[in-house]
Amino acid sequence: MDKVSIVKCQDYDQKNVDLAVAQAVELLGGIENYVKKDSRVFLKVNLLKKNSPDDAVTTHPSVVEAVVKLVQKAGATPIIGDSPGGPFSERLLRSIYSATGMSDVAKRTGTLLNYDTGEITEKIPDGKIIKQVTLMKAIRDCDAIISLPKLKTHGMMVYTGAVKNLFGFIPGMVKAGYHLNMPNVKDFSQVLIDLSLHIKPSLSIMDAVVGMEGNGPSAGKPRKVGLIIASPSAFALDTIAISVIGLKPDEVPTVARANGMGLGLKENIEVIGCSVKDVAVEDFDVPGLRGFALMDRIPPFVLKYLNKHVKPRPQFNYNSCKGCGVCVSNCPPGALSMLNKKPVVDLDKCIRCFCCQELCPHRAVEIRQPFISRFMFRR
Repeated sequence: MDKVSIVKCQDYDQKNVDLAVAQAVELLGGIENYVKKDSRVFLKVNLLKKNSPDDAVTTHPSVVEAVVKLVQKAGATPIIGDSPGGPFSERLLRSIYSATGMSDVAKRTGTLLNYDTGEITEKIPDGKIIKQVTLMKAIRDCDAIISLPKLKTHGMMVYTGAVKNLFGFIPGMVKAGYHLNMPNVKDFSQVLIDLSLHIKPSLSIMDAVVGMEGNGPSAGKPRKVGLIIASPSAFALDTIAISVIGLKPDEVPTVARANGMGLGLKENIEVIGCSVKDVAVEDFDVPGLRGFALMDRIPPFVLKYLNKHVKPRPQFNYNSCKGCGVCVSNCPPGALSMLNKKPVVDLDKCIRCFCCQELCPHRAVEIRQPFISRFMFRR
């Protein structure tokens, strides 16, 4: 059976986080089960964009530092890294590492930050959707990968966690190509699963001390969850994490798709430490896109007729918008343009990937779901 450990952690005080992370990993057999002495370990953090740790957008530095210490204690060398949204460049990495607190972690612990922006293409012969993938070269210079996702809601995927975190191994603007070529949520979910099965992280440790609800993954509201959740299986971790925030597997595309392949099935998971029932969070605000994510249940001829009236859409708050153009330059299908220094969207071109909302530095993009969709897919 897959094992998932749940440990309470009420705040980001370093001593408390160190203890919780160590306990979560110990419940799974100890760090030595996942990290070998004298090895190099890539710590894949979630660094979507340049945010303060208090924004609850990125993996908190206290959690990263706790994992760094465990890896170092095992006699291995940790390397912190990610490929955030936008161009994969050393200049952008330096600014994001600084803003998110990763540079401070490196200074305090003497660990390394990844600045290698090289790329490598690998075959995925068993992939159901993708047969090859472009990845950050740096991860192949390491002996093991530990994924450090953040518990957050997500406009396109409903929830983002351990499986979705691995999409960050695809460098920079290359990600946009996957969004453009896989606009269907069902297909994109399979891409994430293919990628996760190919990368095979040794361990996933989720920062669920303070998660994000509402308009995630970057413009939502911080919400205290008070947990560290860990597992050798990214699929099992996600199944348990969504249970904590009150979601069912068939409401989250990646989990539903993985379960259909026999991955992360709840009946095959042993939860160690706290029980889900004891730590469940009530009334967690999840985006109203569950129905859209599961619209493959609707016959295609009906879906084609309803698409214009059912699909969620980006809406711009021009009072908050600064006209920086980040949304336009990062729109995979080129559905956005600037008019009078403000973005406008062509909904006929929009693929609803919501990269505009994810990467907006001013939280000026909201996701709106038409009334008919809210009515059709109400819980």
